[in-house]
Amino acid sequence: MSLAQLVQKQEKLVIGLMGGTSADGVDAALVRISGHGLSTKVQLLAYAGIPFSAAVRGEVLALAQGDVGGSRRLCMLGAVLGQLYLEASLAVCEAAGVPPHTVDLVGSHGQTVYHQPVAEEYLGRTVTSTLQIGEPSLLCEEIGAVVVSDFRVRDMAAGGQGAPLVPYTEYLLYRDEHADTALQNIGGIGNITFLPAGGGLEDVIAFDTGPGNMLMDAATGRLTGGEHTYDPSGSLAAAYEASLALLEALMQDEYLAKPPPKTTGREHYSANFLDMVYGRAAGLGLADGAVLRTLTRYTAETIAHSARAFLPRLPQRLVVGGGGHHNLTLLADLRALLPEVKVLTNEDLGLDSDAKEAVAFALLANEAVHGMCNNAPAATGARHPVVMGKISQ
Repeated sequence: MSLAQLVQKQEKLVIGLMGGTSADGVDAALVRISGHGLSTKVQLLAYAGIPFSAAVRGEVLALAQGDVGGSRRLCMLGAVLGQLYLEASLAVCEAAGVPPHTVDLVGSHGQTVYHQPVAEEYLGRTVTSTLQIGEPSLLCEEIGAVVVSDFRVRDMAAGGQGAPLVPYTEYLLYRDEHADTALQNIGGIGNITFLPAGGGLEDVIAFDTGPGNMLMDAATGRLTGGEHTYDPSGSLAAAYEASLALLEALMQDEYLAKPPPKTTGREHYSANFLDMVYGRAAGLGLADGAVLRTLTRYTAETIAHSARAFLPRLPQRLVVGGGGHHNLTLLADLRALLPEVKVLTNEDLGLDSDAKEAVAFALLANEAVHGMCNNAPAATGARHPVVMGKISQ
């Protein structure tokens, strides 16, 4: 199907693909979308989460350090991820009972292996840069759909930070005429979107709050000797007590004091950051279990701090999504830190937290093929609205 034919369709079957900072796999959502812009209607048909093997995850994490590997490894990993995104797409079609060749459009975020939103000197130039990999042409070839990928770079070209990307779709789906609503995604990194009651897209505030699951995942791996890569339901952390001394030190993190627009990632909450955490923990005589519990509390503290420091007011409700919504210890910490706010999950609204970001990239792709600006400049810091995404067909 040509792009011209695609935009004439009243309804489209769209796959959204998301590979997050946790680098634990790819989320795929198959949705039915009608309309675009404020007339958009979306129905989730199926969700599939495809985990990465230990080898793939290890390679993603290694290359994401920014000073490991080279062009060959990046090139090869991009091809492997393209194959995995194709497998995820086929799996979500199977889950929905939908033949893959009937899919009209795919929106693929790709896997971020480096993100540098703050300008740096390089080769006599001052540049910002970002790199998401996972070859989209494989999806085009095997499914036959139009594919939109590589969303961040257009926003950065317009002076934005290329993140966060989901506020535009959250505005489409969650805006409320009568209540202030905030959406807190807890993936590898945490990010918050504030939708003021009755506000427009220009009123949306969104930024990265700090670490999401990333530090907790690393601490879980260390505590369990690699047996677990994350803390299911927060039960491991719940068996220990947080260290107030370590927590106080972590809250001095310079990123937390920086006003939005701002974005962060594995480049900041890196192996060096973890070394600092465990170095301080050793000085305090803390066991690894106490470190995990403290990092869980720290994640909640960064979210609460961000809401109190940088939102115009606390929202009536905070809707938590992403993999972190499974962590009951983290949710309990959030509710304790924000007693004035009704802390919910997407499931409380009849939605799917795991699928939320994959659905967002299906929506962003739909906006792109209609030529609709799909960034939120108030959130990213871009000079003006732009159409994000590169189209393959």
